[in-house]
Amino acid sequence: MAKYNDPKCRLCRREGGKLFLKGGRCFTEKCAYERRPYAPGQHGRARKKVSDYAAQLREKQKVRRIYGVLERQFHGYFVKASLSKGVTGASLLSMLERRMDNVVYRLGFADSRSQARQLVRHGIFTLNGRKADIPSLLLRAGDVLEVPEARRKIPVLAQAQQAVARRGLPGWLEIDAEAFKGVVKALPQREDIQTPINENLIVELYSK
Repeated sequence: MAKYNDPKCRLCRREGGKLFLKGGRCFTEKCAYERRPYAPGQHGRARKKVSDYAAQLREKQKVRRIYGVLERQFHGYFVKASLSKGVTGASLLSMLERRMDNVVYRLGFADSRSQARQLVRHGIFTLNGRKADIPSLLLRAGDVLEVPEARRKIPVLAQAQQAVARRGLPGWLEIDAEAFKGVVKALPQREDIQTPINENLIVELYSK
């Protein structure tokens, strides 16, 4: 599987906004986008005329990078969303939010989505009482995500719990911090997703 190994802060600068790829660092004065809020490279400061296609492409790339999804998989989500009932853009974001690695991040068990993905792959969590190690697994309403007692002393988990107060817990999730347990109360709706995303641009791009 392809992996991005270059500095993550360059992605935020390229997309013109914080993608929160480095967890707590993004909330401090060390954030690269706060210090240099312009695109990387020699001509990063130059004003550029943005076409409709460029705006659509940048929005798609931004969402891909926020959730850490490669192009082929992202397009697969779009196809499923377009075949489902309801608004395509909202369905797309709902599926991305329901990814297991994103739910782990939203519950505060990880400081970033990339860290959440690593924890999931290492089999740290159980889903409905069974071990689950697939980051792309889509959770459903009523699913229970939990950290077994034997793994609750992992330092990363304790540190990440402090981030929930800073980021906020979405209304479609519920957490019992003392029991290291999270519950998907309902499927996420568009109004539950506060990340600044214009999903209509993505729909327009793939509909061409």
